[in-house]
Amino acid sequence: METEIPKLFGTSGIRGKIGEEITPELALDVGKAISTYLGKGHDVVLGYDTRTSNLMMERAISAGILQGGCNVLSLGMVPTPLVGYAAMKLGADAGVMITASHNPSPDNGIKLWNPDGMAYLQKQERIIERIIHEKDFYNASWQDIGKIEDITPVINDYIEDILNLMNIKPGLNVVVDCANGAASYLSPLILRKAGCHVVSLNAQPDGFFPGRKPEPSAANLQELMKIVKATGADLGIAHDGDADRMVAVDDNGRMADFDKLLALVSAEIGGCVVTTVDASACIDRVMEKVNGKVERTKVGDVHVAEMIHDINATFGGEPSGTWLHPQFCMCPDGILSALRVIELVQNKGPLSKLLDDIPSYPTIRDKIDCREDQKDPIMQKAETDLALIFDDVVDVNLKDGVRISFEDGSWVLVRPSGTESFVRITLEGKTEDKALMIHEASAKFIRSLL
Repeated sequence: METEIPKLFGTSGIRGKIGEEITPELALDVGKAISTYLGKGHDVVLGYDTRTSNLMMERAISAGILQGGCNVLSLGMVPTPLVGYAAMKLGADAGVMITASHNPSPDNGIKLWNPDGMAYLQKQERIIERIIHEKDFYNASWQDIGKIEDITPVINDYIEDILNLMNIKPGLNVVVDCANGAASYLSPLILRKAGCHVVSLNAQPDGFFPGRKPEPSAANLQELMKIVKATGADLGIAHDGDADRMVAVDDNGRMADFDKLLALVSAEIGGCVVTTVDASACIDRVMEKVNGKVERTKVGDVHVAEMIHDINATFGGEPSGTWLHPQFCMCPDGILSALRVIELVQNKGPLSKLLDDIPSYPTIRDKIDCREDQKDPIMQKAETDLALIFDDVVDVNLKDGVRISFEDGSWVLVRPSGTESFVRITLEGKTEDKALMIHEASAKFIRSLL
């Protein structure tokens, strides 16, 4: 009987606590596995964020890459989008970013990138896991050990290319909160070069994240909201620890609704956009007005990237603020996302009004306790029977859980949690009564199977 290979990768790379799940030994093995997978002589871009453990991890993963006969193209401390961009720009064979993104200070992680800047697909991650599990590493002979090259000048290319892509006129007042993360230098610099008057918050790189926690949530962005309002700024921008994400604060100091912001930018870009099964129906309503199209895929930026690539979409993103801009690079890019919002405000007027003009729907998010061994039977039953308990179903999407759409635009998503012992119910109703009815029926259905 074949032994099961332990899973290292989650929905966004390998991630966990330093000294427990994440160790220098693991980093060394990942480096050796990448070289084994690619074959000797290939080039791997390597960057890291501001975490205290990053130099330790960077040295270990570099040693593994070199031992397997591949070369390290070293970026130093950079936002995640720089790794994807540099791999694409320099024709490298892979990219590695050492980051735990929005996780707290004690955590770290490793994320892998393809030559086009797209995150490793699940099938590629399974290969890396198998190589590590079997210790099936290629070890280069002494004369074939890889070399390290400093490629930090490519950062200037990134700045030039990202600004050339946009058409921003000088004058907007922007407050940018960098979370003491990897965008602390770069994001304020690029916004200034774009012609904005910039006030920077938490723009000193520090792996203890003293200014605020790296998750750009409403609770963590209170200071940004107050400063935007007090200074009369046009908008605020906040990044997570590695700046692959961006969230916005409007001119009234309110945190922008994630779904509405995604809908606004999607409509501005037009064409066919990709989002996840848990995204609001407001994106469909807005895209209909510009004769655009919305395609949905599984939760996770790699799934969004894969579908954008497969159907040649114009844009895509998750409601969390992780957006992909395929005309630039297939790596999620919080700095480019910020420029998109700035350009939108400049062309269309105050962000507060733009957001208020998008329809809102009553939303319910619930989770039902469920043992791990119950998840599969419940979801199998939901796939076949959940739609049968409603009268006005127009579509059933089984890409990630069960997403049911109704005639009036209401919808419900039932999917198992990937990290906790829950089945999640997410829904939007056209009216409060419809939302309550859908929730009550869905929750009753799931509980009847427990």
